Parts: sequence; structure tokens; C-alpha cells
Amino acid sequence: MIKMGIAALLLVAGSASAQSHLDRVLQSKVLTVCTTGDYRPYTFLRADGQYEGIDVQMAHSLAKSLGAEVKWVPSTWKTLTPDFLAKQCDIALGGVSVTLQRQQTAWFATPLGTDGKIPLVRCADKAKYRTIAQLNKPSVRLIEPAGGTNEAFVHRFLPQGNLTLSHDNAAIFQQLVDKKADVMITDASEALFQQKHYPQLCAVNPDQPMQYGEKAYMLPRDDLSWKLYVDQWLHLSTATGEYQQVVSQWLAVKK
Repeated sequence: MIKMGIAALLLVAGSASAQSHLDRVLQSKVLTVCTTGDYRPYTFLRADGQYEGIDVQMAHSLAKSLGAEVKWVPSTWKTLTPDFLAKQCDIALGGVSVTLQRQQTAWFATPLGTDGKIPLVRCADKAKYRTIAQLNKPSVRLIEPAGGTNEAFVHRFLPQGNLTLSHDNAAIFQQLVDKKADVMITDASEALFQQKHYPQLCAVNPDQPMQYGEKAYMLPRDDLSWKLYVDQWLHLSTATGEYQQVVSQWLAVKK
């Protein structure tokens, strides 16, 4: 019985391998990547049509390891999962948070690290917006990109807050500076990056997030051969220091 079970598993594995995204990329020389292009420092679509960011550089590294070129598939946070499935992307990246809801229809590569939710506020207001109790008030004007885990955090933990949803993530930071909103709840990595470019803004307690989170690359479900390859590539990228070198180009803590 055990031998038959192992044989069946090997047969299934062999069949899955033949249909793997790994084989498809190797044959087509094209790595299809879903990304939102609006989440610095991970992914950003510039005015010249070129993408940049931590995960953008890593996508090119992954493609290079396979002798392939990157084909970008634009998406939004609200439509990332359906786009990933419908457009048959090989990978989705750009600061994607691991959630159980996404895990129901996709797999994740080995997490790249922890990155929880914190407030990003005007520096003059840092003392006012440090805790859930201070934030969960009708007088607090919250602003978040529509869809994704930032909006979900606000609905769950800050239901009393005065929430505005934006369909232009990149415009949110100037709205904070211009006092059109008070707080953006976002990942510590984005807050640390944006405070470098907007000196009036400060990340609040970036080392003590209000919610635990992980970042990872999203992969097609049930494709074990592809996941094992991506995980091994990530392991080597981390072990050789390549990933940290890329990250250090984009992230720094304000002194």
C-alpha cells in the first residue's frame, strides 16, 4: 500500500512538473510578472513607462537566472489576485503581503521578512497618532489606497476613523503634507521609504508595528516545481547578499 502511494505521488509530481511554470518560462524565455506599479520602494511605474524598485530588480534577477526576459502585467491592489489568476502570471510581486485570503487561491514563496502596519503622519503630529485608541476616532482623517491590506487593517481595527480611499497610491503622501488627511496606515517599509522623500512625514514606531505582517512573492497554486525553484533562487540571493544589496539601495531609517 505504501509503495503504491509513493508511486502515485511520483506520477502526479511528474505530471505536474511537465506542466510547470518553470518549464513554460524556460521554453518561452519570458517571465510574466503581475505588479501594481504604485508601491515604492517595491514597485513603481515611472512616467517613461519603466518599472523600478526592490522587487522589480529582483524580478529581473529571477528572469536572468532562467535566461528569460520580464513581461510586466499591470494590476491594482483591488484586482491583484483575479488578475494573477486570469492572466496566468508566473509570479506577482511588489510588496505583496501574505494573507490567508490570498493563500486560498495562490501559493507564496519563502517570506522575505516581517513588515507590519504603522502610522505615517506629519512629524508634528507623531505624539497624537501612536496607538489604536488615538487613531480610532471620527476626528482622525485616514487615507488609504483602495483594496489591499492597508484598507483591510483600517476596517478591522479603526472602524471609527474617517476613512478616505484613494485610487492613486502615489498621491497620498502629498495629501498628508498638505493637511488634506492626517494618517496613512501602511507597512513600515513604505513609511520609512516615503519619509526620505517627504521630510515633513514621519514613520511612527517602525520597529513596533501594530499588526504582524510578512512580504512574499505570490506564485501559482499547486505548482511545486516552480515554487521549489523560486525558493532556491531566493535562498541563494539572500545567502550571497544580493537581496540585501538591492534593499539597501531603497531603504534607510531617518535619523
